[in-house]
Amino acid sequence: MPANSWPENDSYNEFDSFDSIFYDLNEELEEEASNSMSLPSRFQKRRRKAALVLTVVWSGTIALHLISWGSLFVLGLSTIIGIHALKIVFAKHKGYPEDIQGEWPYVSVLVAAKNEEAVISNLVKNLCDLEYPEERYDVWIVDDNSTDKTPQLLANLSDEYHNLKVLRRDAQASGGKSGALNQVLPLCKGEIVAVFDADAQVPQDLLVRVIPLFQREKVGAVQVRKAIANAQENFWTQGQMMEMLADTYYQQQRTAIGGIGELRGNGQFVRREALFSCGGWNEETITDDLDLTFRLHLESWDIDCMFNPAVEEEGVTSAIALWHQRSRWAEGGYQRFLDYWDCILKNRMGTRKTWDMFMWMIVMYIVPTAIVPDLFMAIARHRPPLLTPVSSLTVSMSMAGMVVGLKRIYKDKELKFQTHFLLLFQILRSSLYMLHWLLVMSSTTARMSVRPKRLKWVKTTHQGSKMDDK
Repeated sequence: MPANSWPENDSYNEFDSFDSIFYDLNEELEEEASNSMSLPSRFQKRRRKAALVLTVVWSGTIALHLISWGSLFVLGLSTIIGIHALKIVFAKHKGYPEDIQGEWPYVSVLVAAKNEEAVISNLVKNLCDLEYPEERYDVWIVDDNSTDKTPQLLANLSDEYHNLKVLRRDAQASGGKSGALNQVLPLCKGEIVAVFDADAQVPQDLLVRVIPLFQREKVGAVQVRKAIANAQENFWTQGQMMEMLADTYYQQQRTAIGGIGELRGNGQFVRREALFSCGGWNEETITDDLDLTFRLHLESWDIDCMFNPAVEEEGVTSAIALWHQRSRWAEGGYQRFLDYWDCILKNRMGTRKTWDMFMWMIVMYIVPTAIVPDLFMAIARHRPPLLTPVSSLTVSMSMAGMVVGLKRIYKDKELKFQTHFLLLFQILRSSLYMLHWLLVMSSTTARMSVRPKRLKWVKTTHQGSKMDDK
């Protein structure tokens, strides 16, 4: 899940107004954006909102320990979430169309790259040789003022591939990845816009598998599963692989009950009309994909999720890198609730989507935040943590998603007893890995409440040669 790049001296005051969230779009995009929701005002006073939410969650959790019916409230909440989870698990997905009726739509493949000399050559060769009518797609690489060999490599590749187009941004360009994508959007002509990260490894048949899903008019975007190319490297990369399996499974099942599908950055496909309707990519968020998810749903578009085929990417290989990455994800995911809370309460998404969003907000954001005061009160009152039923349900849902995800991967393979044992061990170990989210989310919500500066992006360094040797 990519995020915007922010310079280290990017000071942010919650009382400052933003002049614009989009970077130099053409008149067409500006005209479309003017008809959508007013975005700049939504990003003001985030710190106050975060502090208010943190106060409510902490005081509410403490109050549940002090009132006689607190445990009954938690059991009731667990029951409601459990029923919703069962609906998701037992939902039957309608399947995907495999063929296009009529002419294949034009597709523009976009990649924002900065100092990606290790992976850019393989990426371009991969994207320029996809199984899709050659005259119906092009590839745009936005070189975001790279200072390594990336510009030289792209110049050489442009001579080799006629459907490759390169846009070079200058040093003064702003907005990070979102700014790069917004800048190239008026130049490309795709009816469908596909976005990949620079370390992506894209299956040859991805476009012909995904594009037919856009034949349903309400589908504004499609997200394919992200797989970890270096999954076998260590504990952290194996955990990320299992996490992606569970995440995509639940996204797909949520869409089956009319809930929310979410974008995950790398491997996202967006209908151009839908992108214009909500004003392009948001340059005032650190997770452009999560922010775009909410705005698409608020504009009455659906997002489909596809389990197979998958786009491979590099997983971070250390605990520190994982902490930086997930803190960014947590803050970006949390920001969108603070930014669009009024539209959500007005039921702009529709009842099913709003309810589904609310259930997952509790599981993914509220419960991790409440665990800290819950533990403090449990220790002080010499009793078990009150949120144990909800926490146990969350862990069970995570494990169930991993089991189904692995089953889908190995569905055509005969597994030996030893292999089943190893997979069970992997699920248990990955469940331990998933506990990092509790620490990340609880610390992020606290920091956002007191720190006026945006989280600085720590760029992941891609090691393309290691992945090529696998």
